[in-house]
Amino acid sequence: MTTALLIIDVQQALCSGEYECFEIGRVINTINDLSARARKAGVPVVLIQHEEAGSPLAHEAAGWQLADGLETMPKDHRVRKTTGDSFYQTNLQKLLPKEDFERLVICGLQTDYCVNATVRQALKLGYDVVLAGDAHSTVDNGNLTAEDIIAEHNKDLAHLTGSVARIDVVPAKDIHF
Repeated sequence: MTTALLIIDVQQALCSGEYECFEIGRVINTINDLSARARKAGVPVVLIQHEEAGSPLAHEAAGWQLADGLETMPKDHRVRKTTGDSFYQTNLQKLLPKEDFERLVICGLQTDYCVNATVRQALKLGYDVVLAGDAHSTVDNGNLTAEDIIAEHNKDLAHLTGSVARIDVVPAKDIHF
């Protein structure tokens, strides 16, 4: 089974300042451990960056850059996106053709937006998904705390298993490459 690791939107604007996600230091450390293990196993790492004109995530702006502390390697793949779904109008499916990649390990930001949309679309496309339950984060939304949003998504996404693919939500330390 061929696996790839998707690291979604771990960008400066979401890791500091006004939009800093919950427990971001711990989340980045967890992602770094996951990506180090993936690279050691020869698993491709895909760094996905969201961009939105006129916002802190404008292409090439300081906030668009990958977060300080996120460990990357020159051989990591890069994907730019403009919607929550990392597959929509990007080269991600060409990079990870379903014929070659059966399983996607997903982590990153933000739980209730881009992580949620990408996990659901990956399932629809027939990939098995492993969501690193402790390696994604978001911000409070006015109704729920970030912690509650993360817990709710971990629970809801784990129940979405389809007829051709499945979603497993597991702690990063229990993910094997």
